[in-house]
Amino acid sequence: MIVVPSWIQRAVERGIVTSRYPDRAATADEVPATGRGPCPPHGSEGLRPGAGDCPVEAISPDGVDQGRCIRCARCLPAGFAFSGPVEASVAVRAELISPTLVPAASRRESAPLRPLGCSLHVFLVDVGSCNACNLEVMALANPYYDVSRLGVFFTNSPRHADVLLVVGVPTPEMVEPLKRAFEAMPDPKAVVAVGACPISGGAFAGTPGLAAGLSELIPVDRFVPGCPPPPVAVIDAIVALGGRARAPEEG
Repeated sequence: MIVVPSWIQRAVERGIVTSRYPDRAATADEVPATGRGPCPPHGSEGLRPGAGDCPVEAISPDGVDQGRCIRCARCLPAGFAFSGPVEASVAVRAELISPTLVPAASRRESAPLRPLGCSLHVFLVDVGSCNACNLEVMALANPYYDVSRLGVFFTNSPRHADVLLVVGVPTPEMVEPLKRAFEAMPDPKAVVAVGACPISGGAFAGTPGLAAGLSELIPVDRFVPGCPPPPVAVIDAIVALGGRARAPEEG
């Protein structure tokens, strides 16, 4: 008699549980409330009530800077709601600043790695993080997100990488290693800023530990807002670099 391990039996009963994103829209389970950007209750008219409660000055009477937002939820009592799109990564930093989130249909798309037409290899650099974004990025390799199904693989050397994923606040000690990693990558190459820290400094903006914004050190091709952003948002950025279509959210 052959004894089948219980975990194999459970796997067979459940069937395939790997995420279908980006071929299918992200499910509610894949995107927590804080995985979406906060939006004012009445467009630009609702900005002022939340401006005074934002600890990182992401909200002003003029607009919301999703690149600064740390998803602390202090704006929710003022009527804000985490209702922005999942596919929130953008090619231009300024597109993260708006009275109302820029609709996906009108965002500028950039696919610098489209000419490769092959699998993409990713090198992760932590320039000074709390490890939250690291965990979300590394989740891409687990059996659920399994980015290898999309032809995306992690590599241990920047010399073999097409994409440089950067997490954390660029600290003075990591400026030189970051630049060396970028310079070691072969062309064509792309850089993705993952989370509020490399985009704007996040909660650490203006402190002595922040050397400069990431885009001031190396060219950035994709900005992924969040603190931290969910794995599907990081997937969105990577597949966008290669020019792959993503399934639209179900409205």
